Amino acid sequence: MSAPHIIVFANEKGGTGKSTTAVHVAIALAAKGARVSCFDLDHRQRTTGRYLDNRAETIRRKGVALPMPRHATHDGESEDRFQELWYRLLADTDFLIVDTPGRDDHFARTAATLSNTLVTPLNDSFVDFDLIGQVHPETFQVTRPSFYSEMIWDARKERARADGTTIDWVVLRNRLQHVEARNMRRVSDALSNLSKRVGFRVIPGLGERVIYRELFPQGLTMIDSREFGAMGLAHVAARQELREMMAALQLPEVDAELPVAAA
Repeated sequence: MSAPHIIVFANEKGGTGKSTTAVHVAIALAAKGARVSCFDLDHRQRTTGRYLDNRAETIRRKGVALPMPRHATHDGESEDRFQELWYRLLADTDFLIVDTPGRDDHFARTAATLSNTLVTPLNDSFVDFDLIGQVHPETFQVTRPSFYSEMIWDARKERARADGTTIDWVVLRNRLQHVEARNMRRVSDALSNLSKRVGFRVIPGLGERVIYRELFPQGLTMIDSREFGAMGLAHVAARQELREMMAALQLPEVDAELPVAAA
């Protein structure tokens, strides 16, 4: 890769699986041999930072070799510190993965403007859809884009003017349920309609599975199947979700298969 590819995970609402998805993308890329750095901008929650700290401790405690990105956490206040860490993490890396707070944040906006791929995870509900657009209460037709969508639209225009780069905005449908089919169709239709108006792609993300929460204390991901024993059907399904998500992100040089699960 001629230059680092910057992937920013941004959503002003919490609880959408943003950090879990960011870490899984980072480890999936590192497992393929890419040089990966992670920058956690949420100094309060610091979920990505703690996830990777847990991973480093597992590597130390068990003496195992696992793909391990470099990572740092911003203090949430200093512009100088932001720039220092940003350029340090960009050095000698193929992918910089940025996890942002679940709230409006100056540094998150800056990172979004600098991204190549901007990922907005949403749970599959109109509660989360409200972040990017509003719908009619009876017909569920999109009435207007939200302030957040307009902000991203402006960031993409600013980036295009600055260096001609097109930011690939991806809305990730996380925690899809296999129930409430009518609601899923309504959300899907609304996303399709809004995507044509404001220019994002919609892809499937990670399902609602207990396994993702269980992996956090050890800093493990679905890539690390050898470290948590035999795989059940839920594990296999989760790995397939990750494969499909990585393919749909259409990132540079990520067309190789993920590592084969342990027998």
